Amino acid sequence: MKALTLTAYNQFEFSDAPEPEISENEVLVSVKACGICGSDIHGMDGSSGRRIPPIIMGHEAAGEISKVGNAVRKWKVGDRVTFDSTVYCGKCPSCLAGQVNLCPNRNVLGVSCGDYRRNGAFAEFVKVPEHILYAIPGDLSYDHAAFAEPVSIALHGVNRLPMKPGDSAVVIGAGLIGLLIVQALKAKGAGMVIAVDLDEKRLALAKELGADEVLLSNDEVPARVRELVGNPDGADVALEVVGFGPTIKLAIESVRKGGSISCVGNLKAEVPFPLQAIVTRELNVFGSCASAGEYGEAVEAVASGRIRVEPLISAVASLSDGADWFARLHRNDEGLMKVILKP
Repeated sequence: MKALTLTAYNQFEFSDAPEPEISENEVLVSVKACGICGSDIHGMDGSSGRRIPPIIMGHEAAGEISKVGNAVRKWKVGDRVTFDSTVYCGKCPSCLAGQVNLCPNRNVLGVSCGDYRRNGAFAEFVKVPEHILYAIPGDLSYDHAAFAEPVSIALHGVNRLPMKPGDSAVVIGAGLIGLLIVQALKAKGAGMVIAVDLDEKRLALAKELGADEVLLSNDEVPARVRELVGNPDGADVALEVVGFGPTIKLAIESVRKGGSISCVGNLKAEVPFPLQAIVTRELNVFGSCASAGEYGEAVEAVASGRIRVEPLISAVASLSDGADWFARLHRNDEGLMKVILKP
């Protein structure tokens, strides 16, 4: 099969690779679309440490089953599917409690981090265990179905919060996941949703996708949030979708006493932590890792249009041109959002 392999940091090779051999509980998927994730960009340049070459990356994908293992009963050749990026065991206490993202045996498609290496979907074929598969409705395109993975992350980030219908929310960071979170908040019944970013074009897109108000990121944001939500203490919840010290601080300063922050961004391994503000204002801080049971809901949300993904697609290109698109995304000077590669 043909595959796009990261052979060294910042170096790709589009060439032949061995077709994956499936076990009795796995299926082989003929990949029809795979999105480039921000984590793939940070993996490409070595900054995340989670894409040690050589590795075939890619985990936001959809396609058609071309082979099934001997023990597979639910799925058949020709089924249109997408799949979770997290490969979990399904048997441990975390999995049985519904926290599959915390499975101690988990690994992730397209990731090599030293503990494991699992090739992903920037290839003609990828193998996945049957228990992480989800059917694609007949009228949902493969390009749109490939968004199920990032949409599930957005939904999980919102689900981590003790949010009530009508609660006000601030989304710090209007990149792809932030824009999906804006829509997820509205789908979950949030009241006023305020998006914050440094990029005016992204803020305009946030407004198009449902944000009630948008703010350029600066020191005046917390005061403007208090004014917009009509509460002198701040918004009910905030979702931080960057993972950077100043934006963590901004999220904390934008919520009311007793409010909640969902930390979805993961740019920096360590950031300054305003402990006194969290303690004295009794704030709730939730980490949000991948997704845990939201994948089926994500497929439905995309298929129904409750979460719109078409405005987020910057380009659809051939996998053979993937190296060029990775370079363009890494330069980050064109305002690109999601690029989808097709084998």
